[in-house]
Order: sequence, then C-alpha cells, then structure tokens
Amino acid sequence: MTIGGGAFVPPTPTPRPEPLPASVPAPTPGSAPPPAPAPASAPGPVPEPAPTRRAAARALAGTAVGAAAGVALTVGGCGRPAPEPSPARPSPPPAPTADGRRQRGVADPQPRHVLLLAYDLDPRPPGAAARDRLAAVLRQWRTLLAGSGVNTGPHLTATIAFGTSLPGRVGAARPDLLREPPAFPGDRLRPEAGGGDLLVQICGPGTGACTRVAALLDRAAGPVLRARWRQAGFLPATPAGETPRNLLGFKDGTANPGPAGAARWVWIGSGPHTGGTYLVVRRVRLRTAAFGDLPYGRQERIIGRRRADGAPLHGGPEHTDVDLFAKTPEGRYVLPADAHARLAHSRFDGGARMLRRGYSYDNGGADRGLLFVAFMNDPGLFTRVQRRLAAADALNPFVEHVGSGVYLVPPAPEAGGTGEGPLPRDAEGGLLG
Repeated sequence: MTIGGGAFVPPTPTPRPEPLPASVPAPTPGSAPPPAPAPASAPGPVPEPAPTRRAAARALAGTAVGAAAGVALTVGGCGRPAPEPSPARPSPPPAPTADGRRQRGVADPQPRHVLLLAYDLDPRPPGAAARDRLAAVLRQWRTLLAGSGVNTGPHLTATIAFGTSLPGRVGAARPDLLREPPAFPGDRLRPEAGGGDLLVQICGPGTGACTRVAALLDRAAGPVLRARWRQAGFLPATPAGETPRNLLGFKDGTANPGPAGAARWVWIGSGPHTGGTYLVVRRVRLRTAAFGDLPYGRQERIIGRRRADGAPLHGGPEHTDVDLFAKTPEGRYVLPADAHARLAHSRFDGGARMLRRGYSYDNGGADRGLLFVAFMNDPGLFTRVQRRLAAADALNPFVEHVGSGVYLVPPAPEAGGTGEGPLPRDAEGGLLG
C-alpha cells in the first residue's frame, strides 16, 4: 500500500483509454473513461547557484561516493521487491550489480526489523571544515562496522543517505531532484519527526541487532553529528515469499517492481550518482480502531484489494495486475473511483513504480502506523502519487502524515576501492568531489 519532476520523462502509456480521474465520479455505463490526469512535476526550491553545474555535480558526487566508501555499508541485505506484473510466481529480488555500485539495503530481501537514524551536522564551522569533520566520522563508522562483528546474521545492513539540507552545510550545490515535496492537504508534519542532514537505515533480523549497530554509530558521531530523530519499525511474522501485512490487516508491497522495473525506475542510471537512488520516508499514523470497525467489504473497497489474499477486487491471484477498466455486470467499475489502489496505480505515471519497503511502527497509545520507506530514481514520482491520494483517497480519514523526508542514497564505492579518504578533493579542485 502506498501511503502516499525531475529529469526523467516516462514513456507514452499504451493507447488504451485511461480511467476517469479518481476525484471525479465514475462515468455512466457504456461511456468511455476520459484520459487520466497528466503527471505534474513536483514544485520546489531552485538549487543554490554554483560555480558551474558540472563542478556542483562533481562536488556532491564526491561526497556521495566518499561517504559510501567510508562507511563500508555492505553488512548484509535488505529489501523485497515484488514480481513484475505476472500472475505466476514472484520474481527473485534484483541482485546487487557486479561492480558493487549499488548500496545494500535497497533491493535485497527485507528483514523483519528496521531502525531509521536521522542526524544533523553541527553547523560550526560550515563549508569545507564541516566536510572534513564529516569525513572523519564516516571513516570511523567504516572501521567500526568492519571490525565490530555486528553482522549477526545474513540480513543485517546499514544504508546511508543524504538529506536535502546537507549540500548547503558542506558548501555543495543540491541536485535538482533532491528537494522536499510540497505540502499536501491533510499533512500534520512535525519537524522532530522528519528531515535530517543524514539518514541511516539499519535493517536486521531483530531489534537487538539494529540497536547495537545504532549504538556504534552514535558513539562515533560525537559532537559532529547530532541525533535528530529515530524510528523503529517491524514486520509481522510472514512465511517466506509472502507479502507482509500492515496494521490495517492488508498486504503491503504487492505491486512493487521486479528486477527489470527496478533497473528502470529505482536505480539512477546515468550522471554523477549512477548506481544510487532516492529515498522517501513518511511516518503515517493509522487510525486502526476506526478502520477496524468497518465491515470487511467496506475496507476492501477503500483499499481496492481483498483483505484475505491481497488480490484485486476483480479477482485473480495476489500479483494479478489491477485492471482499472473491469466492470460489474451492471456496468459499474469494480474498483471504486476513490480506491487507494486505483489512485496509486502506475498507469497514471507512465508505468513508473517506486520500490516500497514499508514497516509498521508502534510508539504506544495512538502513535502507531506505517513507516513508509520507498526508493525511486525520481522523487517526483512520489509527489505525483501523493498529490492524487491527498485529493481523493477514501483512506484519508484513517491516516495522518506526521513525518517526512527525501534523501539521496549515494552509490557504493567503485569495485576494488579501498574506501579510504572519504570526500576527497579531485584533481580539478572540486569542493567535495
């Protein structure tokens, strides 16, 4: 379930008529649905000026590669993409590339527990001095993770990402796509529940393993990085190969891209951040009691899938592609106009999909819900989807967005790299690259 512009232009969708925009009632029987709404680019601030765009790109690219190298982020595996649209069997998760340019913790099997750590870089001193202090911390993180024996199982990872505010703190220009999404109707965002200069995603088989890794990073962060927020998440015990359920009782992650889709829509394929990706995090409170009081049939019409097996309302196995045009014998659309699955469907975005790896969270009392974690090579995709959801989703009365952040997950170091000297200057004197 997705609770929820850039440079990428999606391909032209198939010529089949699009469904009616979900904010408008369904057409009368026998009429053709009008075209879907055109994707809109996410508005946002213009990146700060830089000496040249090439120098700026090289600068933050150097930061990204240096940080990934310095932290030596491969401690295990994390992340469970679902198959390409096929009713047969799930596809295996996409393997990391042979040259190691992709960080682990994105497209690997998804462990049951996650711990997100957000840090802010001490602003004193700014610019190059801040970069050097950050580099020292990242080197220490690398040493600790490599020699502490924290990899207690095959699925323990630490993945680093840079927030929208970090480039300005270290004197680099922000990439065009690294920007916060606009405010959406119904948002109740709290500063202490989102954002951050750096984000570390720790995935593991248990809370103890994640907490031990976090303690190592916290001690090394010292006065250079200040803890901003953190949030633990979990998945219910789920048989291997099955889609886990969220706190609403529905399967979450059914429509994730498979290997081919991830290569096209998740990983950055060119430019200084090739092999990286963008990460969107949302903390979403769920009104589980109110939703649970609804009859199952009403719940299914809100979500757009069957509660028992996650299949589309029109039938078939769980991974059957949702048919937006399926109708009842009376001529009504099977999938309601305001169903969550209709509004979030990739057909409205030229087929583009994000790799969603949601977890549940429970902080006690009413503070429980969905820890939305999604990877994509253009965070504008999230903005377009969330704009549709915020406008018309039947699920809106049961959700409240309280935290948000957009981050650049840098590529891992080049194969054979030593990982020494994070954030070095290049031969042309780039600020960070």
